[in-house]
Amino acid sequence: MVVLEENSGDGKPISPDEETSLDTKLSTLSLEIFRVTKDAQQQHGLRHGDYQRYRGYCSRRLRRLRKVLKIPQGDRRHYRRRDVTAAHLTGASSESRLLCVPLLQAERAWAHAMQLRQEANTEPRKRFHLVARLRKACAHAQMLLQLCEQSGACDARTQLEAGAYAAWLGGVLLLELQQWRPAAESLTRAQLVLEKLSAALPEDERLLYKQKVEELKPSLRYCAYNIGDESAAGDLVAMRGQGLIENLDTLMAQAKESRSGVMHEVEWRGRRVTVRPEKVRLFLIALQDLDKSVASAQSVQAKIDILENVLMDCKDAITAIKDEIKNDPKLKTAGDNQQVSSVNYLLSYLMYLRLVRTIERNNLLVQQAEEARKYNTQIDGKKVRPQDLTRLYEIILQNYVELQQLPGFENDAAYQNEIENELKAYRAFRCYYIAQVLTALRRFREALAMLERCSVYTSESLKSKLLDKQLLEKLRVLQKNIESCKFEVHADSVLEDDDEDEESKYTSGKSYKDKKPLVDRLDDYREDSQVLTKNPNIFKLPPPMEAVPCKPLFFDLACNFIEFPNLDDKTGVANNKKQGAGLTGLVKGFLGWGKSDK
Repeated sequence: MVVLEENSGDGKPISPDEETSLDTKLSTLSLEIFRVTKDAQQQHGLRHGDYQRYRGYCSRRLRRLRKVLKIPQGDRRHYRRRDVTAAHLTGASSESRLLCVPLLQAERAWAHAMQLRQEANTEPRKRFHLVARLRKACAHAQMLLQLCEQSGACDARTQLEAGAYAAWLGGVLLLELQQWRPAAESLTRAQLVLEKLSAALPEDERLLYKQKVEELKPSLRYCAYNIGDESAAGDLVAMRGQGLIENLDTLMAQAKESRSGVMHEVEWRGRRVTVRPEKVRLFLIALQDLDKSVASAQSVQAKIDILENVLMDCKDAITAIKDEIKNDPKLKTAGDNQQVSSVNYLLSYLMYLRLVRTIERNNLLVQQAEEARKYNTQIDGKKVRPQDLTRLYEIILQNYVELQQLPGFENDAAYQNEIENELKAYRAFRCYYIAQVLTALRRFREALAMLERCSVYTSESLKSKLLDKQLLEKLRVLQKNIESCKFEVHADSVLEDDDEDEESKYTSGKSYKDKKPLVDRLDDYREDSQVLTKNPNIFKLPPPMEAVPCKPLFFDLACNFIEFPNLDDKTGVANNKKQGAGLTGLVKGFLGWGKSDK
């Protein structure tokens, strides 16, 4: 019999059954492994991808835990390994923090492996160290799982989470070793356990496990792709468009050896060229499954995201080709013949792909804008206007102009004719939306002229041999809309007759507003309600400036040519000259005295 001592000091006897249940309750340990690791990762560096900082945190936390739990590994001089065993979990001083020791050891080894993966991009030899650290992480995770299962001191949730954690780390190791089928089995096992846990937990605790399940999906699809599932390649590209896979190029590079059609050369418009840069080769491999992934996307925005990611890859591939041409001066010139070199031809092909995919992306933007305009919805909080669609078609036309100017195809008549036919089609769409803009501005004559030009472009495009069936269907719909739009513009122009409006402002009982002030239209009688308001338009203040003639200026040009008479006799200047003669007069004149005052 056990006696419970309360604060008051009184004893209370309990039965043996209650004693057994109490011991079981006190000895049951619980640890939410995924929640603990997620919180630690978010707070200590992994939010920014700093694995070294997270690794240092795990080491410091382990040191503190071993000191508090009194399981140090030797002293200052000697190292003696001491692991957490089942005896620690079943002892009197057992607590859930004991399970954190193997968990943090596994997290520390995994963080070190991820740090080495970042460094292995420039130092390939570090991949061997990476595999060794992943093996160590798997060993610690298996130790945690054995402690939870064999000790019997952990609850069911802790055991399930430990199993899922160990399966996930095992799948990561097998992925690094390129053992695709065992990796898929381990990851599938972890995914199944996490899904069951998520279904059994309350609603506020499910989010963490759902996020972990979503993180496993790209790895599972990549394993299926390497095993031989062709549909997984399109799923990989779609996941990359949604931002789920960041290192798709690296994954494709690892799989290119086992894939049957390795992209070593490409054929375009009857010419085959060799693909040497690795980045270009990876881009062309990923491009093979692009159409399937775009077609399987659920929304227009998802298709746009996929194409934008592909355009970024295409830009990197073009940069790689340009760097190769820049580093090799021999590749800058095409030689004595007029044929473009293979590297420049490959560059033109990549630029062609970039422009074509850009046009496809812009067409999706046009489709999105037209749907928003049709259902009167907003895009990014703004209502779609005809000006927005006109701007998109302007960008598409600019892309076609760049296609016409591709190096090496300026004199290709068939290529130029093909681009010109598509140019006419998109000019028709641009004219149609420009006509709508002019109609909104009440400029009906210009709108009718644009519709006539749109009709001409549409007829010429339908007569030409366009290969794009979707574009042909849009042109047929446009041809029907042009006629109805003409009638609408003509009806609006009749209703806006200037003569009728000029007569109505005198005869109708409605008030008429004029921009001229009242002082300038005193001879015209109009019922102007603005005169009775607080700001009547009676006189413009300040008054306008008026031009006035300036004061004339006279210039005396004949003054220098007039000879004046000699008046020395009358003024007495001659007498003064006579008196000043001689030495005395000179001295007097020089010293300034002896002169007569006048």
